[in-house]
Amino acid sequence: MNATWRSDEPPPRARIGAGGWLRVGLRLTALSVLIYGGLVILLAVRLFERPLCGVNRPVTPWITRLVCCGTFRIIGLPLRAEGQPMTARGPIVANHASWLDIFAINACARVYFVAKSEVAGWAGIGWLARATGTVFINRAGREARDQTALLKERLRAGHRLVLFPEGTSTDGQRVLAFKTALFEALFHDDLALWVQPVSVIHHAPEGADPRFYGWWGDMDFAPHLLQVLAAPRQGRSEIVFHAPVAVADFGGRKPLAARCEADVRAGVAERLAARESVR
Repeated sequence: MNATWRSDEPPPRARIGAGGWLRVGLRLTALSVLIYGGLVILLAVRLFERPLCGVNRPVTPWITRLVCCGTFRIIGLPLRAEGQPMTARGPIVANHASWLDIFAINACARVYFVAKSEVAGWAGIGWLARATGTVFINRAGREARDQTALLKERLRAGHRLVLFPEGTSTDGQRVLAFKTALFEALFHDDLALWVQPVSVIHHAPEGADPRFYGWWGDMDFAPHLLQVLAAPRQGRSEIVFHAPVAVADFGGRKPLAARCEADVRAGVAERLAARESVR
């Protein structure tokens, strides 16, 4: 992945008062029961699913989806989806603004994420990512060809992969240029793939910094999670599923990436502009 995106302005920080810590305690307890209880159930189901279905996962993605829907309810963050996940074979490509993106997209579709290899070693998060079928890649040097083969294998199995072509998360107020390397795996004669651009937008609580839900630069996960859980009022999240495009209609990875970037960028810009117009 490319270098971490950084901002010239420091991230928003808010003091957590007594009421905030009470909300943190209640929400964090409920989330822990939901997420790790769901993980135990998923692993138990996978004991039967793996030998019976192999690489296919007809049951466990539904468990992940239910857990992610429940996560938004516990946080108190409304999630609205516009459009529908495509039924054709192929990946989703989306902008990346926050760790909340993972829960938001998972709550709307049965998907598997593509993540940088370091995520596998993150405490807690790495276990969840591996259990839910995340594809870990390291595109450095000679490993790039092997990574492309791995992505093609998963796509050929019918897995709906989610790619974050920006290669890093941002403050949620912009879309970075899409990197094209991952798109190379989509060009293969026997795959006949489609790609669905998806815009992810997180609107801050009223009166809060617009970057409230953004997670970028050197921000640690735990303090940002606590800030979100402590909020007395939440904002809202939106997922926009754009019209899918056929890979065969493009002459290579660069024009395909450019088209997807344009659709995602337009979706984010439109929703952010609409938010500003009602303030």
